[in-house]
Amino acid sequence: MDEKISLEAIALYADAYADKVLKNFFASKDKITGKEILSLCNVQQANLFIIRELFRTWKEDTRKFKSPYFDFEQADVKEALENFMGVLSNNISIDQPHFAPLLKKAVSQSLLVIFDPYDFFSIIVTGKNNKLEVAPFREEIKYLKINKAPLERMLEKLDEKGVKEISGNEAFAILDQILEEVNFNPEDVEEYIEKFSSVVPLEPNRFYVSKEIENQVIPEPVSVPEAKVVKAPEIKVKVEEPVIVHTPPLVTAKSEPVVAQPAKQTTPTINETLSREPRPSIVDKFQKIGKIKDSLTINQKFMFTKVLFHGDFELFSKAIDHLDRQDNMKAALRYIDDEHASSWDRDSEEFHEFMELVEKRFV
Repeated sequence: MDEKISLEAIALYADAYADKVLKNFFASKDKITGKEILSLCNVQQANLFIIRELFRTWKEDTRKFKSPYFDFEQADVKEALENFMGVLSNNISIDQPHFAPLLKKAVSQSLLVIFDPYDFFSIIVTGKNNKLEVAPFREEIKYLKINKAPLERMLEKLDEKGVKEISGNEAFAILDQILEEVNFNPEDVEEYIEKFSSVVPLEPNRFYVSKEIENQVIPEPVSVPEAKVVKAPEIKVKVEEPVIVHTPPLVTAKSEPVVAQPAKQTTPTINETLSREPRPSIVDKFQKIGKIKDSLTINQKFMFTKVLFHGDFELFSKAIDHLDRQDNMKAALRYIDDEHASSWDRDSEEFHEFMELVEKRFV
């Protein structure tokens, strides 16, 4: 957990790549067709994500088809709408202003699934409102060509269970188990680096932010005057004849000896632990987050669950939900102290990263 992906850096590169592709294509054309979309980018995943976005839009539009006079749930009507979608898919025609945001989003998501598949998985499996619907999930996978094996296995498990939807927490727990079972290793990125770089030079190291550097406050440069060597004055010590001074004993016959009492061993509270550490000013360094739950990456979910919550994902999820319901930092720290902190290693990186998220929630 020494580095994390920078979504801002990915978005910046995606914009540059998309602008170059748009400029080349629309230099001679006013609109792009579906067939042209499928061969537009040299990274095929980006083209497929554009088609996926168009399909999503169509699904959302069809959900708006409601009328007190017509039954849109009737089988023949549904079939007609599907056929209509087939006709539309062969008549895609998009101008540059409307196509540009689709392309930039598709490139960003392609970079994410290539360079940080775990966060991409998290976005897919937790779904909307922390709920995974199997039918849309099945459609998502159809358009995914990179690092798709864990999600395909997950779909198989959901089909075996015969469920149509599950909570995002349950879905995440299943995915966690699958990743361990198959010992998942992301695809090699070199091929994709070469393809992206043929359009806009790509340096993958720019996509990652070192947590150590991110959490370090770098002071403004200060002009330091040249040090001057000052010779210390010579000190002469006059040696006198020793004088014997008789002092009364510290313990007299009438006084009781003083016995040092051992210090009482207590576990410091979370607040005391944090206050003892040199930390950057929260106001200056941290950016407030809305909810801890919405800010967690899949890597953080894995590591917090294993290191801080003894591998119990349900316990982790309940703790996050409880913290997000607190009104202030004091209440959040009290909950952590009372329910969880006694078993936590406060020197661990996971502990400090977890507490940083709590601080960002209430700063």
